[in-house]
Amino acid sequence: MYSIDEVSRLMGAVRCGRAEGQVEWLLTDSRSLSFAETTLFFALHTERGRSGAVYVGELCRRGVRHFVVDRRDADLLRAQGLPAEGDEPATDINLLWVDNATLALQTLAARHRDRFRGTVVGITGSNGKTVVKEWLAQLLSPDHRVVRSPRSYNSQIGVPLSVWQLSPRADIALIEAGISRPGEMTALQRIVRPDIGVLTHLGPAHQENFSTGREKAMEKLGLFRTAGMTIYHRDDRLTALCVNQAGLAERSLSISRQTDGADLQVTAVERGTDSTHIVYTYRGEPGRYTIPFVDEASVENSLSCLSVCLYLGVPADELARRMERLEPVAMRLEVKEGTADCTLINDSYNSDLPSLDLALDFASRRQAGEGATTKTLSLVLSDMEQTGLAADELYGQIAAVVGRWNVDRLIGIGPQMSAAAALFGVPTKLFYPSTEAALSAIDAGELRFSREVVLLKGARRYGLEALTERLLRRVHETTLEVNLSAMVANLNHYRSMLRPDTKMVCMVKASAYGAGALEVAKTLQEHRVDYLAVAVADEGAELRRAGITTPIMVMNPELSAFKTMFDYTLEPEVYSFHLLDALLRAARREGVAHHPIHIKIDTGMHRLGFAPTDVATLIDRLRGQDALIVRSVFSHLAGSDTAGLEDFTRQQIDCFSRAADALQAAFSQRILRHICNTAGIARFADYQYEMVRLGIGLYGVDPFTNHIIHNVSTLRTTILQIRDVAVGDTVGYGRRGQISRPSRIAALPIGYADGLNRRLGNGRGYCLVGGQPARYVGNICMDVCMVDVTDIDCHEGDRVEIFGDRLPVTALSDWLGTIAYEVLTGISTRVKRVYYQD
Repeated sequence: MYSIDEVSRLMGAVRCGRAEGQVEWLLTDSRSLSFAETTLFFALHTERGRSGAVYVGELCRRGVRHFVVDRRDADLLRAQGLPAEGDEPATDINLLWVDNATLALQTLAARHRDRFRGTVVGITGSNGKTVVKEWLAQLLSPDHRVVRSPRSYNSQIGVPLSVWQLSPRADIALIEAGISRPGEMTALQRIVRPDIGVLTHLGPAHQENFSTGREKAMEKLGLFRTAGMTIYHRDDRLTALCVNQAGLAERSLSISRQTDGADLQVTAVERGTDSTHIVYTYRGEPGRYTIPFVDEASVENSLSCLSVCLYLGVPADELARRMERLEPVAMRLEVKEGTADCTLINDSYNSDLPSLDLALDFASRRQAGEGATTKTLSLVLSDMEQTGLAADELYGQIAAVVGRWNVDRLIGIGPQMSAAAALFGVPTKLFYPSTEAALSAIDAGELRFSREVVLLKGARRYGLEALTERLLRRVHETTLEVNLSAMVANLNHYRSMLRPDTKMVCMVKASAYGAGALEVAKTLQEHRVDYLAVAVADEGAELRRAGITTPIMVMNPELSAFKTMFDYTLEPEVYSFHLLDALLRAARREGVAHHPIHIKIDTGMHRLGFAPTDVATLIDRLRGQDALIVRSVFSHLAGSDTAGLEDFTRQQIDCFSRAADALQAAFSQRILRHICNTAGIARFADYQYEMVRLGIGLYGVDPFTNHIIHNVSTLRTTILQIRDVAVGDTVGYGRRGQISRPSRIAALPIGYADGLNRRLGNGRGYCLVGGQPARYVGNICMDVCMVDVTDIDCHEGDRVEIFGDRLPVTALSDWLGTIAYEVLTGISTRVKRVYYQD
């Protein structure tokens, strides 16, 4: 950690403010806030002219106290009620004024790099940077304490954030650096200053900003200006030429498969079905190893890793054993099961010729069905950008790549693809000017997919992932009306019971208890709740894709969803060593560092959680890694909503306090504690700690009294048909609805598939028609139910209340012998949600 005075001095900033504190975390994206107390926010300017200064006021309210701001943003600060440089300084925050916040970030990172005494490996190139970095971490970790760039943090912003993570405990740092235009590497070199440089494959990515390939190569090699060793592939003539011209040849390690005289001479590459065996000589010493991959890029990347490890003194025989266990690096390629027996492969992250070839290789391997005939291969490809090539040359090369694979159908997206249609010799080809046009063709039935492997590949701005989602039109006369104003009133009802500094987690799992997670989350975000909580990662990812930036906790993380959590900055609950170990492995594989987690302690509910006796072992396990960091520790009260269980609740709280104190004592970052649920907030307010969790109370139900606070959800439907039924006749399946008087029976378009519990049938429950009770007659069907409206003046088309303002949801739960949670969360997704505010 650095003191705020030290940070200000290192950057040459003018400090305005009197708040004391330490800086441990650097933040450039307000959506990624985790540790507000020790965070320094940099209000950066984007290329489009937007300034991060617009988020300073919001972050102040979320607990951030330290900010780096450009002098040109003074008016933006004053508009938020904050002082500018020269004004009377605030007492509770610090504004560090600089001429350029991005340069200040880079300067601070460079000064932090000065303190690192280990070996820094800098990695640059066009392709393979992230793979080489992650494989080096796998190969070196058994002998070294390794820190590395998170994922693909290789930009002008990502590199300083990566370097900031250099720890005195580490002895090797792996830092990835990427550029897209001339002059950028100079800034990155000042920050990274690698001891060892690795140049990976040079390709056409970002070539449009460089006049020649040589100019780009020389720019990249600038990273290694002061490095003691540069590792490169000599068979690339341009690379070899530029290494010489940059004056790096005398302190370099060359790799070759084609000519003699290299430091690492490859003598054989033997590919098998699922592995590759490589024979080499390193400075006169023979060696061999096998990797569990067969593609050319993996072979080239493994040779870069081999060279680094041998140079650092890893024994060749030990290195061979580790090479066999290399794990694939999880990138952004996603394989999903589609409709109509399709396999969807979304590889719309990379958009260049080498990755297109690799993706087509990957897709072709997935054409064979299980014991069935081969699926056809469809390629959805958008215009390719940032290559620096003329259109005719570029699309000629693309057509040649596509021609090497058995593509059955090409679906081109964008004007350039459309213009190059004649170049592609594919059996079937379709072209659309935009992704929206392709989606319209799907909706119209003109573009169809059935039993095929569909590879989606293209530039990010085309949003090809939208083509993997089918647009479903839901037409249903049953609606769930959600009163967002009532929900806010419930939020404020419970907030009034808390100290001003107590944070709140709001539960939006199970589609916000049936109310619809997105609109509820938007409202809660507007009202600045501190955390949202979902059950599974997919729920959180959906919120992130819709623009929700509030921190999200995942209460039931699945082992198969770790990548989703890392991709969307979702914070998992961790409740067992099995889960912790699996999460650690995934985090290392993904290149994740300091991902927030929430530790659950079992204090007596005996559902999920670490036993209190596990805490010492848990601390040891967490101390030995830097991929994950504890943000909070919590437990769950088993009987806070039940009279007579108060003593047991206090026993749970005592047990929790001891475990939480031990965990906090072991780590320097502030760890939030929370044990109070909705009932706990109201009944055990003395134990609100730093945070509480609000669940059913947010949706209007007091779990202790079973009364409605402010009703949020109203389930309504309409009368489809009214018929007269004679005495002795029956209504519904099984003839269970016996008619004992001449009756008028109304059919409603709601059934158990919509969430209307079947046990409410046969007179057990009722709904409101014209404000009057109308009992359910006969069995409730899948899509329809029948009610007795004999004594009610009503007509077909009239509205019906299943539960809501006049018939509380707790009445239904009482009839069913259950809780309101079950009724609310049981409302089907096919029921349309309608949101309103009073």
